[in-house]
Amino acid sequence: MMIFAQEPEVVAKWWADLLECPIDRVSFEEGFIWFDVGDTEFGFHSADADKNPVGGSPVVYLRVDDHAAAIARAESKGARLLRGPLTIGASRSIAQLIDPFGNVFGLDGPQC
Repeated sequence: MMIFAQEPEVVAKWWADLLECPIDRVSFEEGFIWFDVGDTEFGFHSADADKNPVGGSPVVYLRVDDHAAAIARAESKGARLLRGPLTIGASRSIAQLIDPFGNVFGLDGPQC
């Protein structure tokens, strides 16, 4: 997952905190920051208004075990609910949130 941001280091630290990734597992190189959670790499790079604008990435949904708790945790870190929670089928919920930097992401888990 790649997020383009005006301040990639600030955004990467917020996401690492949200996903409970210890800061010593975050790699910082000139112009690019990343860390892995499970099998997913989270990358952060400087935004470019023409090629990679802030918030211009596809919406990535993260699977969570407790949908309501995950939404509450993200909101406690400064994210705000954009859409949902929506019930999908008999036992699944999804929601879209916006991180404090304007990036949209989704949470997918058991029905709230």
